Amino acid sequence: MNFITRSIAFIALATCAATTLARDDIQEYSIAEALSTEQAKNILGTSVKFYFGNQPHGAIVKKYGEFGTNKKTNGVGKSDKQACEWAFLSAMKSLRERAEREGANAVVNIRSNYRNATTSSTDTFKCGSGAIMSGVALLGDVVELK
Repeated sequence: MNFITRSIAFIALATCAATTLARDDIQEYSIAEALSTEQAKNILGTSVKFYFGNQPHGAIVKKYGEFGTNKKTNGVGKSDKQACEWAFLSAMKSLRERAEREGANAVVNIRSNYRNATTSSTDTFKCGSGAIMSGVALLGDVVELK
């Protein structure tokens, strides 16, 4: 091969590799599936209740504020779903810990906030996965319910 042909081949391969490494897929995953595992029950416990989107809940006695969390996890060797569910549980744990610090017993109006694009759902959460990392960002209102 001459120099020009090799150079073109190298540029084509480098471009393909960069595109692969720059993957940023945003998917939605089931909240119910992620919370139904034994691992989720162990991580989240029962001291704080969680309500997604516009799920009905009891009367709010006190509102402590809106709080956000943004958790990432290593996705190497895991499916996007596995990595996203782990990042989701980490984000939920962070919301639980914040509620406990504030003296609250619930987090309501939990919604996805991936890349500051807020979406609300009672069924799914959003997760972004790249070549190496997956991440979940959530917002929720920390409250005391009656």
